[in-house]
Amino acid sequence: MKIIYHCFGGTHSSVTAAAAHLGRLPRDRSPRPGELLSIPFFDTRESDDHGAITFMGVDEAGNQVYFVGQRGRPELLENVINGLARNFAIPAGDYKLVNVMHKINLSMRLGGVMSRRLRWINTGRPLVTLGTVWAYPSIVNLVRSVIAEENTGQ
Repeated sequence: MKIIYHCFGGTHSSVTAAAAHLGRLPRDRSPRPGELLSIPFFDTRESDDHGAITFMGVDEAGNQVYFVGQRGRPELLENVINGLARNFAIPAGDYKLVNVMHKINLSMRLGGVMSRRLRWINTGRPLVTLGTVWAYPSIVNLVRSVIAEENTGQ
């Protein structure tokens, strides 16, 4: 199974979800800011990276975990991937798309815009990191549900 977490820029919530899924972040508590900043790709992706599905690792069950930025168009990403899968005869059970956009908060939005779009990294990165810490319980609950679905074969 290929599990693809997606969000607007592919640099905050989807990266965080993929890292939590792989056990690179704790699932029993919110991570400290330094833990988030140590995750590969966290707050480092550029707009040219949007749409590039990036491999993050393999989970305990052998699932490949990816993340991608979809520029606020989750339905477009889902239509393209589902269309490719249909046309190339890839069974729907071989991949799972997980939208993480609904887990972000205002601090993540503002900090992400400041850090990535405006390049005000010294102001934006701490703000998006703090917002991610605040959103983490909701993100990790989504990850738990994805893992549970995979463990039950749904």
